Amino acid sequence: MTPRDLLPILAFAAVVALAPLLVTSNVVLNFLVFTMIIALAAQGWNLLGGYGGQYSFGHAAFFGTGAYLTAILQVRYGMNAYPAFAAGIGVAALVGLAIGFLAFRSGLRGSYFALVTLAFAEVFRVLANASEVTGGAAGILIRLRADPANFQFAERGTFLWVALALVTLALVATLMLERSRLGAQLVAVRENEAAAQALGVDVLAVKLRAIALSAGMTGAAGGLYAQYFLYLDANIAYGTWISVEALLAPIVGGAGTVFGPVLGAVILHGLAEATKSIAGSIPGIDLVVFGIVLILVVRYPPRDLPGLLRRRRRP
Repeated sequence: MTPRDLLPILAFAAVVALAPLLVTSNVVLNFLVFTMIIALAAQGWNLLGGYGGQYSFGHAAFFGTGAYLTAILQVRYGMNAYPAFAAGIGVAALVGLAIGFLAFRSGLRGSYFALVTLAFAEVFRVLANASEVTGGAAGILIRLRADPANFQFAERGTFLWVALALVTLALVATLMLERSRLGAQLVAVRENEAAAQALGVDVLAVKLRAIALSAGMTGAAGGLYAQYFLYLDANIAYGTWISVEALLAPIVGGAGTVFGPVLGAVILHGLAEATKSIAGSIPGIDLVVFGIVLILVVRYPPRDLPGLLRRRRRP
């Protein structure tokens, strides 16, 4: 990887970083922060689903674990937000390893693996909804102390810069993975698992490393969500909404590419906000739109926006 390879990432970071300096609308800044959080979760999904071909329907399990650990360690045990955030990422990665070991060791792939991840996310949601340490159905509230030392910021623009820094790190990590031996092995497993194994690739080890990285990155998005909104319940942390968005953003923007999840997150949330402004505050209208988009991109190839643009350029 050369410095020239980093130029698109640095250009993207520079453009988004200017937003708080040029825009004062809290609506716009909220949109950008939330889009960055979803882009980070989607980038995590992309490592496993886009590069590795292991489609997950349950990334809420990792998002929720990162979010809840970040909140619980602060509220219940008085830990500072930064080590709590780091612990959330680590435990989310361990959860990914555990789920991956159980699923991949059993030879599950394709729709079977997707359904297993969905089942784990739902189990975690039910447990969180019934547990006292998570606050049960009432949820858990992080005390508002707007101080950078508490990973809380009085200005939304400052939080946008923090979220952007994490997304930028995720983009660089994805680019490094793409150019690495592990990235080549992941693509080989995605294209033909039997052939990759015949060539000496340790398929189980590659998948486990991928799901751990994927879960950790998605857990970071969950921790970021917790620090921004300062409130969680089981339906937020482990809800199907985040699994859908983490999956759909890379598919729309380009799965198995560095910028695909970011592009998809911007498109989806721009579309969701436009729909809400037209249709009003109809509960779940954004999920209806996401469902329609998913059906369209699966039904009509090419399945992502970059592929469609390339197709239109051909004579």
